[in-house]
Amino acid sequence: MYGRIALIVLAGCLAAPAWASVQEPTRRQWTLEALFRRNVGTREQQTTAFPPHKVIGNIWYIGTESLASFLIMTPDGHILINSSYEANVPVLLASVAKLGFKPGDIKIVLGSHAHGDHMEGDAEMKRLTNAQVMAMQEDVPALERMRPGGKPHPIDRVLRDGDTVTLGGTTLIARLTPGHTKGNTTWTMKAVEGGRAYDVVIIGSAGVNPGFVLVGNKDNPQIADEYKQTFRVLRSLPCDVPLASHPAMYNMAEKYRIFGTNPNPFIDQAGYKAELDIVEQVFFQTLEAQQKAATK
Repeated sequence: MYGRIALIVLAGCLAAPAWASVQEPTRRQWTLEALFRRNVGTREQQTTAFPPHKVIGNIWYIGTESLASFLIMTPDGHILINSSYEANVPVLLASVAKLGFKPGDIKIVLGSHAHGDHMEGDAEMKRLTNAQVMAMQEDVPALERMRPGGKPHPIDRVLRDGDTVTLGGTTLIARLTPGHTKGNTTWTMKAVEGGRAYDVVIIGSAGVNPGFVLVGNKDNPQIADEYKQTFRVLRSLPCDVPLASHPAMYNMAEKYRIFGTNPNPFIDQAGYKAELDIVEQVFFQTLEAQQKAATK
């Protein structure tokens, strides 16, 4: 379904940790197709569990090789971000159990955006855990059309930009970052490690997929402006630890390889800025090409 990809290190060139030298973001000119394939990976990568691991504080990775899912652990139960494909739900729950947590302790299910690779599994996850499913208001129509096996998509709480979700002393803030979908959601929170609080940003997506219409979009005439607003929001957020709906967006594989070194490689302010530079560049390249085509 998808071409093979390599995981690229997403880090800045200046004042960067040792692993950052693998990527040279200012030298490579990304194309829309290459960036898309870097993120989504192959079908096998989408369904193969990546070793579950701690990221920072109470945040754990339980996703696959190319689709990110996170478990936020609290004393009152856990928050899951991204249920992934329905077929991946057993994969995620197996990773939860492998970490020593109980799948039944998942109390809240959140998502990044209304695409099947991130939120199709919500109904099955709710059936297995009885968790409360929450979603951004603007994505509700798309989610209601997401009915794997004919099952209705559960939505127990509708969120709006700036709403908070709190469990066991941990609070996440939902930030509307539209464009990729109408209700694309970036989650922010604090993670405490070594007595210090770090700003965590879990990017929903700011990418343009092949086939997205940015000029003359009859279904969403404001889509280009929505993307621009998203980049303004993302750049305004303080970020020590960048995470995202696809692990390639924050170079998970390389950071995991050297995890345990000091400092924690997932603390990566430069990488956050570098990824935004890459994705914004591709967006404007795509927009300009479509604008030129529309005038011919």
